[in-house]
Amino acid sequence: MKLHNLMEDEVIRIVNKLLKNEKDICTCEKCKLDIAAIVLNNLLPQYVVTKKGELYKRANNMGIQFEADITKEVTKAIYIVRKRPKHEIKL
Repeated sequence: MKLHNLMEDEVIRIVNKLLKNEKDICTCEKCKLDIAAIVLNNLLPQYVVTKKGELYKRANNMGIQFEADITKEVTKAIYIVRKRPKHEIKL
């Protein structure tokens, strides 16, 4: 196993879940990743390096409050990206 931030998996899952209900926001890959990056910068990472550590952390993350905290941050990030999407900027 290699170093992995489990929070990335959870954030991406919730971003995809919440964007299904949004009608007035771009859902291109760039906008989704921008949302996820904003969220991940506002949450504590949860790094693991073993399968046992991954299973332990996933079991601890199954609470309602854990998902509510991520959902709150995703909702805020969706608002930010909706107002100023960056997918049109060509570098």
